[in-house]
Amino acid sequence: MNPVEIYTSSTCGFCHAAKRLLSQKGVNFSEVNINAQPQRRAEMVQRASGRRTVPQIFIGDRHIGGCDELYALERAGKLDGLLEVS
Repeated sequence: MNPVEIYTSSTCGFCHAAKRLLSQKGVNFSEVNINAQPQRRAEMVQRASGRRTVPQIFIGDRHIGGCDELYALERAGKLDGLLEVS
């Protein structure tokens, strides 16, 4: 399975929804809470091509986007393919 990394904040409902979907699918992910680690915000913005909102989700080396994009991939049946190592 491709590694999944998600940048979050503690009070973000979209972050909780994205983590819930990943957990329901049995996906292990690493989480970077930018409230607890504010020095990592600049890293997130750079990796996400300037996007400053959370969540920002990465599968392997690919930037997925936020919660809406994650759910759109799931609805389109494309998320599982991205999670698998090719």
